Amino acid sequence: MGKILVVAEKPSVGRDIARVLGCKTKGDGFLSGEKYIVSWAVGHLITLADPEDYDAALKKWRFEALPIIPQNIKTKSIKQTYSQLKILKQLMNDKETDGIVCATDSGREGELIFRYIYEFVKCKKPFQRLWISSMTDKAITDGFAKLKDGSEYDNLYYSAKCRSEADWLVGINASRAYTIKYDALLSIGRVQTPTLAIMVMRQQEIDAFESKDYYEVKTEYDGFGGTWFKEEYSETKIFEKEKADEIAKKVKGKKGKVTKVEKEEKKQLPPLLYDLTELQRDCNRIFGFSAQKTLDIAQSLYEKRKMITYPRTDSRYLSDDMIPKVSNTLGKMASVARYANSAKKLLAMEKLPFNKRIIDNSKVSDHHAIIPTDGKLNVESLSEEEKKVFDLVALRFLAVFYPAYVYESTRAVVECENETFVSKGMHVIDKGWTIFNIKAKSKKKEDEETELPELHEGDEVEILKANAVKNKTKPPQPYTEASLLTAMENAGRFVDDEELKEQLKESGLGTPATRAAIIERLITVGYAQRKGKSLVPTEKGINLIKIVPEELKSPQTTGKWEKGLSSIAKGKMQSERFMGSIERFVYYIIGEAQKGGTEVKFEREERASKGKKRALGKCPMCGKGEIYENTKAYFCTEWKSGCKFTLWKNVLDQYGNSLDSKKMKILLKDGRIDSVPVMLPQTQEKGTATLFLNKDKNFMAELMNFKREKK
Repeated sequence: MGKILVVAEKPSVGRDIARVLGCKTKGDGFLSGEKYIVSWAVGHLITLADPEDYDAALKKWRFEALPIIPQNIKTKSIKQTYSQLKILKQLMNDKETDGIVCATDSGREGELIFRYIYEFVKCKKPFQRLWISSMTDKAITDGFAKLKDGSEYDNLYYSAKCRSEADWLVGINASRAYTIKYDALLSIGRVQTPTLAIMVMRQQEIDAFESKDYYEVKTEYDGFGGTWFKEEYSETKIFEKEKADEIAKKVKGKKGKVTKVEKEEKKQLPPLLYDLTELQRDCNRIFGFSAQKTLDIAQSLYEKRKMITYPRTDSRYLSDDMIPKVSNTLGKMASVARYANSAKKLLAMEKLPFNKRIIDNSKVSDHHAIIPTDGKLNVESLSEEEKKVFDLVALRFLAVFYPAYVYESTRAVVECENETFVSKGMHVIDKGWTIFNIKAKSKKKEDEETELPELHEGDEVEILKANAVKNKTKPPQPYTEASLLTAMENAGRFVDDEELKEQLKESGLGTPATRAAIIERLITVGYAQRKGKSLVPTEKGINLIKIVPEELKSPQTTGKWEKGLSSIAKGKMQSERFMGSIERFVYYIIGEAQKGGTEVKFEREERASKGKKRALGKCPMCGKGEIYENTKAYFCTEWKSGCKFTLWKNVLDQYGNSLDSKKMKILLKDGRIDSVPVMLPQTQEKGTATLFLNKDKNFMAELMNFKREKK
């Protein structure tokens, strides 16, 4: 009798599954046991073929060759991981292999990784699907007891395949058309371009904003203060200094009368559980982590540490079958000192307070919200950064079962010399879930936690002081990663069409799993840059949005795509119909690029060596080209042949260092530089770190192993 082959997405996941299944015998790229053989991909082993793979003439970028729309889109192996593909090909087609289990990540992209391999190696054997949301031993065991036939996920695969091919068609054709037209290397994408447009729109609002001086009249009584208002409480701005001074002078030292006292008990319900985007927002807001960094840490907590559930989720709810696991998880948390008291308090309750804000099957699709697992919670083994992210997940999980935050809000109006002044205060009745709250350091409004004295209508108060306080109207704030993630998630507000607005409410721009990479991509190609905690578009990014048609930069287009992809995944639309609309869109893009003028000029990025300039080293991405530098970046000489290696010189600016040619030579030779002096942008702490080229992220330059400077 033959064996069952299990294909995981990564070696680390494969080894965990192998351990649970009792596969202990090591082979070349696999582990085997009595019943199972476990092997793995290394992320994507298969990619879509390049234009020159169809026709060598397409290696050269020419307008006459556009649009590039192959009759059948081909796939090809990725050179760097071909050895593992060969192993999988042999195992999948081996006559001793009776069946296959797809154990790649449970989502659209994971499905695509497996299916591309399965089809590329021409495997015809039946396969089943492992679908789990946690990497604990129990979750893996339970998952293997509930395997589903692979065909049940066919529609998910068709949706993933259409997404992949559509992105390729639009990206290849639009990027080539506009690069040729404007003689500048321009990268255009279905999601990255609308995201850039949102940033540019905000920058235009900031640039057009004209700041004005205004005044607020502030009064002081015995033990509390007030602010002048006109008719509505929010109408506090006075734009004429003379008027503000006149009001202050008129009431100073006079007696005023309390004409109104409004008290209202308010409740603030616990926040929902985390999905990935909300976790990324909070980590950026509180710790200054980039979206990508948060994702990397969360993935480590899921795969390596096995302490949180699947992080790449867009749901903030649990399904009702999770109820027993919740109690198990609370039991594990009760053994961790930081969470013990709160967890024990919940476990002592006769019944946990589950409600629709926690359990809602209709709002759980592929995966439920991110929560701690019911495995061993070895918090002490975590790195400092892992502890921070896990702590947020753990505290949020506890908080959802706690009561509402209840407070009494008070507003009192004082009238004096026919002028009115409002005083605001609050009194906390029950802290509820806010005992867990971790807030970013921010200036609180003066009245946010002020408790007013007991006041009644008719009371007299003396105005001890009155001053006209000068302020300026402020422009909109530049996006931070936290606020840009919110804009991407809620892209429907940029769309007028109600149906598409609803679709974007469900999906937004990108997915929780891809939004971090989209932000990093905009920075990598030079369309955006980090300035402190802000993200701002560059001149190149602003110019790109000027030249592309509305359909390429509007979230409305992505809304239509996501609506179609969702319909395919649900079996309500045929792939052919969707791809037909994409082909028509590609023809439209090419036509628009031809029509466009060339009034917008892009700063020339020199792509060839001049004089006696020497190459800095071999390209780590394509292995063919040489790396040269221009005024802004390091680039590969094979860029016209499709090599995407670009490393911007300002990549270390936020860390108080620079990426000069000397460092670049070492990076190209050794792949890393140890003990680089850096300063953390969020805390200004000084120290050293290792600078390396991350091959898993298109050889982006990144820092790791930060060591604080000894004082």
